[in-house]
Amino acid sequence: MATIKDVAKEAGVSVATVSRVINNSPKASRASIEIVNSAMQKLGYRPNAAARALVSQSTQTLGVLVHDVSDPFFGTLVKAVDNIARKAGKHILVCNGYHDAQDERQSIELLINSRCDGLVIHSKALSDEELLAYANEVNSMVLINRFIPEIAERCVALDNYKGAWIATEHLIRQGHTQIAYISSTHHIEDTSQRLAGYKAALAAYNISLPESYVEYGEPEGEGGEQAMMRLLTKSIDFTAVVTYNDFMAAGALSVLDENEIPVPEKISVIGFDDVLIARYIHPRLTTVRYPIHMMAEQAATLALKLSQGEVLTQKQRIYSPTLVQRNSVYNLSHLS
Repeated sequence: MATIKDVAKEAGVSVATVSRVINNSPKASRASIEIVNSAMQKLGYRPNAAARALVSQSTQTLGVLVHDVSDPFFGTLVKAVDNIARKAGKHILVCNGYHDAQDERQSIELLINSRCDGLVIHSKALSDEELLAYANEVNSMVLINRFIPEIAERCVALDNYKGAWIATEHLIRQGHTQIAYISSTHHIEDTSQRLAGYKAALAAYNISLPESYVEYGEPEGEGGEQAMMRLLTKSIDFTAVVTYNDFMAAGALSVLDENEIPVPEKISVIGFDDVLIARYIHPRLTTVRYPIHMMAEQAATLALKLSQGEVLTQKQRIYSPTLVQRNSVYNLSHLS
C-alpha cells in the first residue's frame, strides 16, 4: 500500500507539499495540486481520513441521532439533514437510539469521538442534565424535537400539546363529544404532551369523559390495531378517535374495516405527523402536520453555523403544527 512518502517521491516534491495538497491548503500551488493528484491516482493512494481531520480540524461530517432510521418519520429527518450537509460538502453519520438511555448515550459518544463537525440529536431517554453536559462539551450540538431552556437557541421543537389540541378541537367543532384517544406506550415527553392537549381541549369545551376512553399501544400500526380492538371490546360509545400518530391511525382504521365499521360515517379518525401513508390509506387521513423536514433542515443549518463559530441570536425555535383535512372525519352537525 502506497504511503505519503511514496507519493512525494513519485511527484518529485516534499512530503510537506503532498500534505498541503491533501488538506486543501491555500499555500498549495496549482502545479503542485496537479502533479500530486496525478501521483496519488497512479499509486492508488487514499488519504487517511483521520489524519486529514487532525490537520484540518474537520471530518466533513454531521452526526445524527434518531430513534429508529427505519421509521419513515425519522427517515425524513435524516434525509433533510443529509440535504443540508451535502450542500455544505459534508456527509452524515447516523446512529439509532431506540428511546433507550444507554443506546442514546453510546451513540452520542460515538459521534463525538468520530469528531463530527456538528451534531443533530433526537434524544428522548436522556435527562436534561446529561444532554446539557454534552451540549457544553460540543458547541455545535443541536437538539431536535426537544426543548431545554438553558440551551433554547440550540433547540428545534414542536408544540405537541397544541397539535393534539388542534386535532381534538377539530372533532368537537364537527359535532363530536364522545372522543376516544389512542396514546403511545413510550414514556417520552411527546406522549404526555399530546395526551394533555387532548384532555385540555375536552375540558375547554366542558366535555367530561372517563379514563376508559384512552387506550395505549406501541406507536406503530400494530399498536394502533391493538388499542382500537381494546376500545371496541370495552363497548364504550365513541364517535371519533384521536391517535398519537398516523401509523397508529392506520392500524385503527384496519380494525374498524375488519369489523365493518364505516369510517368516517360511524367513527371518525384523526392522526398526527402527516407522514406519506396518510395520503394513501383509505379513507385519506385527516391529520396534524409535523413539519419534520423543515425542522431537520433548520437543525442541520444551525449545527453547521455553530461549527463555524457563528453566534446564534434567535432564542427560541418552537414550530406550530397545522391541521390537514382529508376524508376520515365526519361532520355530525349535518345530522342535526
